[in-house]
Amino acid sequence: MSVIYDNEAFPAISARVTATDDPSSLPPQDLVITGLKGHQLSAAADGIASLLHPQTRVMMILNGIPWWYFHQDETSGFAERQLPQLDPDGKLWTLINPKRVIGCVAYQGAEVIQPGRTKLNGKGHFFLGEPNGNLSADLQAVADLLGQAGLDIRPTARIRDEIWSKLRGNAAFNPISALTRTLMVDLMANPELAQMVRKIMNEVQAVGIALGCRFQRSADEQFASANGFGPVKTSMLQDLIAGKALEIIPLNGMVVELGKLANVPTPICDTILTLAQQLNVENRR
Repeated sequence: MSVIYDNEAFPAISARVTATDDPSSLPPQDLVITGLKGHQLSAAADGIASLLHPQTRVMMILNGIPWWYFHQDETSGFAERQLPQLDPDGKLWTLINPKRVIGCVAYQGAEVIQPGRTKLNGKGHFFLGEPNGNLSADLQAVADLLGQAGLDIRPTARIRDEIWSKLRGNAAFNPISALTRTLMVDLMANPELAQMVRKIMNEVQAVGIALGCRFQRSADEQFASANGFGPVKTSMLQDLIAGKALEIIPLNGMVVELGKLANVPTPICDTILTLAQQLNVENRR
């Protein structure tokens, strides 16, 4: 397995790892880290559960709204509400248990350029947080462990703020780039597409605020920062090109669903969701 950077200032990393496609062949682990997307997790619940002992923590790196979102949530008024769109048979909630979860929001652009070889767009950073907001000993232990590996880890007492902050961009850029087959630099250069991005960002922000989220920077600041991304393929565009199922429900689908829950209209997100779902159907044929 190797990782390379698109910036020569960072050295390439190669590592030999023990790998298996059968989690049940491994002993219980103290820490399990998942990089699966939200629409892939439910199918992996049994395999993840086979790795758990009573004290195992599960760090879930996810874009969009996670299946555990309302666990011990003190701000939205919907504490312990489950999300069947993300966990249709409740296996994640039952077999993994949201009490084990350490949430993770990753800012690390990457592209798999061939099996076992990944290209990173510079060095990113990672927010970690407990669903209940505690800066727990477990949270600090995981942050220290990953920090020793050279990662930029940022523990937070408000992981949901970070979830919505990243979702504000993902829900706009990802589906539009997939629907138009457009790189980030070209998307931002198109005034009509850029205006649609702004409208989606505003809708996402309104839903997040209604559920108790605080945004640390404005939508305009986040929009402006996207001008620096260059000729980058979003993760949804990468999946489209590879013929994979698209990460629609955790991003756009949940903005629409949670908008209904919070009585916040999301007309542009509704339209994008309909188009992206049909694109997903056609892409999988």
